[in-house]
Amino acid sequence: MALRGTNQEFGRPYNRRIVLETIRVHGPITRADIARKVGLTIQTVSTIIRELEEQGFILARREEPRGRGSPASTFAIDPTGGFAIGLHVTPRGIEAALINLAGEVIGRDDRALPGVDADTAFTEIRTLVDGLSALQPDGRMLGVGMAMPGPFGVESMSFVGPTTLQGWKDVPVRDRLAAATGLPAFIEVDLAAAAHGERLYGLGSDFRDFYYLYFGVGLGGSMVHDGVALRGAWGNAGEIGHIPVVPGGDPCPCGNRGCLERYLSLEAYERRAKMIGEAAWLDEVAPILRSAVVTIENLFDPATIILGGLVPNNLLAKLIEAAEPLPNSIASRGNRRAKRLISSAGHDAVLRGAAAVAVSGVLSPRFGIMFTQSEDRADRDPIMRDAGKARAA
Repeated sequence: MALRGTNQEFGRPYNRRIVLETIRVHGPITRADIARKVGLTIQTVSTIIRELEEQGFILARREEPRGRGSPASTFAIDPTGGFAIGLHVTPRGIEAALINLAGEVIGRDDRALPGVDADTAFTEIRTLVDGLSALQPDGRMLGVGMAMPGPFGVESMSFVGPTTLQGWKDVPVRDRLAAATGLPAFIEVDLAAAAHGERLYGLGSDFRDFYYLYFGVGLGGSMVHDGVALRGAWGNAGEIGHIPVVPGGDPCPCGNRGCLERYLSLEAYERRAKMIGEAAWLDEVAPILRSAVVTIENLFDPATIILGGLVPNNLLAKLIEAAEPLPNSIASRGNRRAKRLISSAGHDAVLRGAAAVAVSGVLSPRFGIMFTQSEDRADRDPIMRDAGKARAA
């Protein structure tokens, strides 16, 4: 969706976000190009750019002269202009990371808390956020994003079973997160957060369209099209783990039998490999993974499928090796530039994606609308705080 500015009274917080998001997505970029993209005058854009430079959000660079006249300055995001906390809460515990605007992990911490309840989780989250924020005492903390297992709002499936946060039903998660941290709070399904992080900072940045297969405690996936993760009518698209693949198979907490994540997930691996060994488990799940890959390809036609998540890198490699050769599908093309199934190293995609959701949320024009009602409220716009100002107590 195109970002467009407004000439309405008190529209500066909105326009400020429009300009900043345009620089974040398209930078380095000139004033004139920004003005054309957002539909504002160069004078208005120049005023906003001056504010953003003073606030430390952006960096200006003048190109070397290549002919007559002076080249225009270009503007890009300053990685140290702001920070966000990414959180990942799973049935195993909590991971947290401090991320800058370039998606770099500045620091991380975690708590092993099997079956963590909400009260304990938010107490620990407060401690984690305090500790990570202290790594940048003069930094501007924009917000906190928390990734957690889905789906959301489905009575028979949400917070049900060993791959979810059992006992969290009816917990006002966003409100609790905001209260615990004193920061603008955003919630995302872990599979979508991982896909978002992969698109921005991982192998997904090389592809216009790809499918991220999230191998976490459970199993999920997200199709990223034109840089946007497809979310569905209620934001729960991607629960591929609950597709029945084995007729009359193992019972699943969702109420069906033979669901994919009962065989292919971290929970399934740890449960089954203990009984039969890793090699036997790989042989057992290889046909199931092949079927999943072909199904994804025939449904979404991605440039590639990126397999990532919480699984150790060596196990990801073994899974991909076990799945070869892949059956025929619409992805079986002679002009491919990427393999059909590749792995994403590291476990940072969820944390970086959760932090990016917070940054995008705070910088989004819709968030800025909250501060356009009066000059008094505009003065409290969180992205215009002094960089050294501490976050709310």
